[in-house]
Amino acid sequence: MFKWKSAIALVLSIVLAATSVMPSIAARVYNPDTNTWEEPAVAQSRGRGYTPIRKEVVDYATKHQPGTIVIETDERRLYLVLEDGKALKYGIGVGRDGFTWSGTHRITRKAEWPGWTPPPAMRKRVPDLPAYMPGGPDNPLGARALYIGSTLYRVHGTSEPWSIGQAVSSGCIRLTNDDVVDLYERVKVGARIVVNH
Repeated sequence: MFKWKSAIALVLSIVLAATSVMPSIAARVYNPDTNTWEEPAVAQSRGRGYTPIRKEVVDYATKHQPGTIVIETDERRLYLVLEDGKALKYGIGVGRDGFTWSGTHRITRKAEWPGWTPPPAMRKRVPDLPAYMPGGPDNPLGARALYIGSTLYRVHGTSEPWSIGQAVSSGCIRLTNDDVVDLYERVKVGARIVVNH
């Protein structure tokens, strides 16, 4: 019995020693403010002290039908219209200066853990962007994506929850991964989406 405990302790010490000297393999995080990629610790340090924006049911007088998504860019909130004069209100991140837009479209596709193909204009601005990133926890689109009409824009998740409430994106609308999963389950393909600016 003693030999087994010693062997297990030895294996654990070797594993811990090896992992302590291994370089970080976590994916870098894109910072749109500087058009650069950062180590995760640097990105997290930028968001220290942020206060999460919680989704909530609110009174919401509107002419839009239940199931409609309304984006209020200046307010940095997304409203999912419900029955009886109510809406679910979510905090969002929006396009930074020069990347805001408005219009009415439909949700044309939904995807879980979507892959990301940066558009040519973005790759021109940030030459070291990959041509394609597979879906997963490190992907900038996060856990879910709702594709907006024939535009390049999406409502999607993010691994940077501190960016919610900020103007940080290249035009897409971002929610926390928890919130985008919740929204994804409630919204159907074909739903109307109205972006106000």
